Amino acid sequence: MTGKIKGLLFDKDGTLLDFDATWGQWASRFFEDLAQGDPELLARLAGAVDFDIAAKKFNPTSPVIAGTADVAIDLLQPLVPHWEWQALMDYGNEKAAQAELATPCPLPQLFDRLDEMGLTLGVATNDAESSAQAHMRRLGVEGRFARILGFDSGFGGKPAPQMLWAFSEHCGFAPDEVAMIGDSTHDLHAGRNAGMVCVGVLTGPASRIELAPHADVVLDTIADIPDWLEAREAGL
Repeated sequence: MTGKIKGLLFDKDGTLLDFDATWGQWASRFFEDLAQGDPELLARLAGAVDFDIAAKKFNPTSPVIAGTADVAIDLLQPLVPHWEWQALMDYGNEKAAQAELATPCPLPQLFDRLDEMGLTLGVATNDAESSAQAHMRRLGVEGRFARILGFDSGFGGKPAPQMLWAFSEHCGFAPDEVAMIGDSTHDLHAGRNAGMVCVGVLTGPASRIELAPHADVVLDTIADIPDWLEAREAGL
C-alpha cells in the first residue's frame, strides 16, 4: 500500500518550464551579448558549456543543464576576464529573470486541479532563488507555492537532499509524503536521497531511458500528474 502524497516539489527548468523552448533561445542571445560580435569568443563560450549555437540548444552532456548557476559562471568567466565573477553572476541572473518562458501546459489550470486535490506545492531549483521567484511571478503562479527554493537559499543544491528536506519540514510532511518532480537525474537522485517519491518528466534534455532507472514513474509532462496521482491512490 503506497502512502498518500501530500506535497509536490517541482524542479523549475525542464519541468515547470520547457527546457529547450525557454533556455535554448535565451542562452543563444546571452552568449552573443557576452561575445560582443566576436565569433571566436562566441564559439568558445558555447563550447565551454556544451551549447550548440546552430541548433540553439544545450547538448545533453552539458554540465549546466542540472548544475547550479555558479557552475555556469565558473566555466564562462575565464573567457570574459573583464567581468568579475560576481558581476557576471548578477548579470546572468538579471538576464535569466527576463527570459521568455515556455511552459509544458497552462500552469494555473494544472495548479487549480492540484489544489482541489489538497496538495501543497513547492519549487526546488538549482537556479538562484531570485530568478525562480521572478519566473513564477511572471507566470502568475508565485503565490501557489509554499516555498520557492534555489541553490542559494541556504540549503545547497541538488542532488543533495537538504533543499528538499527544507520544503518537507516547512510543510510538516514526512519526506515520503512528498513527490520530487524533475527532468534530470540530479532531481531524481535528490529525491531518492531525501526519501521522497521520484517522478521524472520528459520536458528536459534527458530521455525516458535515462530517467527510468532513477524514478518511481516517468511522465510525459507535469500535465499528467493529476491522473497519475488518482491512479496511484486507486492502487492501479
